[in-house]
Amino acid sequence: MWGAVVVGVGTAGWVRIRDMLVPLPGSPAANLSVKGFISRRSLDPHQGVGQISAEEAISREDIHVAFVCTENLLHEHNVRTFLQAGKHVCVEYPMTMSCGAAVELWDLAQEKGVILHEEHIELLTEDFKALKREVQGKILQDGTLHFTAFSGVARLTWLVELFGELSVTAATMEEDSDNHYSKMTAKLLTSDNRPLTWIEERGPGLPRSKNINFHFDSCTLTQIPPAPRGDVGLFMQDLVHFSAKLAGQRKNTWRGLQYGRQLFTKRETFGRGGTKSLLCKS
Repeated sequence: MWGAVVVGVGTAGWVRIRDMLVPLPGSPAANLSVKGFISRRSLDPHQGVGQISAEEAISREDIHVAFVCTENLLHEHNVRTFLQAGKHVCVEYPMTMSCGAAVELWDLAQEKGVILHEEHIELLTEDFKALKREVQGKILQDGTLHFTAFSGVARLTWLVELFGELSVTAATMEEDSDNHYSKMTAKLLTSDNRPLTWIEERGPGLPRSKNINFHFDSCTLTQIPPAPRGDVGLFMQDLVHFSAKLAGQRKNTWRGLQYGRQLFTKRETFGRGGTKSLLCKS
């Protein structure tokens, strides 16, 4: 069993507690046992789980895992604190507010020999799974992925999951601060040198949307296939993935790190503000 503490008890924190109390039967998540939660507020026990201090959580030998569910700006501090104490960490997206800090935390986790897992439930949606099934077996010629809301490397992993290893060839950033407008464009190549364009655009009046245009040898895909809602919740699926890493049943990798590093090295192309935008969720 892995004893766990939940840091931050907003919506995500309560969901983590709920899912650990009633895990998916037969999954590695059943080996997680929530021992308490940490909050800046003084709160009554929730579903039989009581509040503890960060100092207690760090020192207790029966607590092996921390779920970081605080405000985004506090993620880095909390992740670092528990990694330094030798605890495994599952953190809500985004792990940090900068690429450099994320790289540091990943390296720290490797040094300590613990698991660092960043939640990415968007890859677990039924719509994305349907899109992944749709592209399987097809030979890509070129494609574009265009989002009208900044979500950074989390979006880039869409393309990695769909088309495999990528290399970054160029990146540009357009910013109009007076009109609160930003547009990031990244040029990528697949392992067999097929071009992909990833665009993130944000501005007043732009709806949150996901637009694709993938040209294959046999067809063109311009819409994400609709799919019915799944039987297992997104956070429960993520909990199963994380606990599978703890059990050694799933590789502990972070693809966003590789591509974030590549984009970070091109910061002179579009400036530091662009680099931050690539890694932060709006």
